[in-house]
Amino acid sequence: MPGEPRLEVAITVDDLPVHGDLPLNTTRAEIARRMIEAFKRKGVPGVYGFVNAKNIGTNGDTEKDSVLKIWGDSGFPLGNHTFSHIDLNTASAEAFEQEIVRNESVLEGLAGRRDWHWLRYPYLHEGDTLEKRRAVRKYLGDHGYKIAEVTLDFGDYAWNNPYARCVAKQDTGSIEWLKSSYLATAKEDIALDRKLSVMLFGRDIRYVLLLHIGALDSIMLPDLLDLLRNQGFDFVPLEEAQKDPAYQTDPDAALLHGGTFLEQLTESKHLNYPAHADRPIEKLDAICR
Repeated sequence: MPGEPRLEVAITVDDLPVHGDLPLNTTRAEIARRMIEAFKRKGVPGVYGFVNAKNIGTNGDTEKDSVLKIWGDSGFPLGNHTFSHIDLNTASAEAFEQEIVRNESVLEGLAGRRDWHWLRYPYLHEGDTLEKRRAVRKYLGDHGYKIAEVTLDFGDYAWNNPYARCVAKQDTGSIEWLKSSYLATAKEDIALDRKLSVMLFGRDIRYVLLLHIGALDSIMLPDLLDLLRNQGFDFVPLEEAQKDPAYQTDPDAALLHGGTFLEQLTESKHLNYPAHADRPIEKLDAICR
């Protein structure tokens, strides 16, 4: 409606340099370039790419064309996603902290003067016990890290492997369904997350969207960014989004399934979720087999 304040969202991308299966005749470098081009064309600032350095050198790219170098050369910042995408629910706090440290030399070498002291928890798992959760949070605070929260998420990762399978089968009908269901699910889950924000804080907070550096993500990104714009979102850097005072809240709960910041708060307060459609996970798992 005219006169209504614009919403704000920061975009973040996980699992650099390798996420999901590669479709035929596609490279990791192409995926990175396609995403960067879309972000710049649509005016999205400061997109953090969160790195798992264990996967460097496993994608067949030369150093010149490596995903991390492409990302760094674009001017976009990098952040820490642990060395090998470790799961804090199945690891000790000490092992998790060692994985943070193992990632740092790569970040120091690529980030230049840009701040890379942002941590995105793999799987959005922040610890299945309060002892682990609190220990890692203390470590992050003691070492100058900020937690890169997630407040918009539609499970985008679940579309990338099915897309590679459908490309291999040249199944154009299934590919079209993947594209349409990707956007439909994004719209549905963004609406749900906004309802959670209003339920928890009485307003739309500044949001942080989680994406992955996947093949279908890179193809759908322009349409997804247009969807966000059409729903009233302006794009801001992560640092700006997390100045929202909502992010000072700590759910302080041991949650086996983790989840977004808003989901963690909902679970910790024992609140009911608003009605919403489920993601089409079973069809995604079965398609193009």
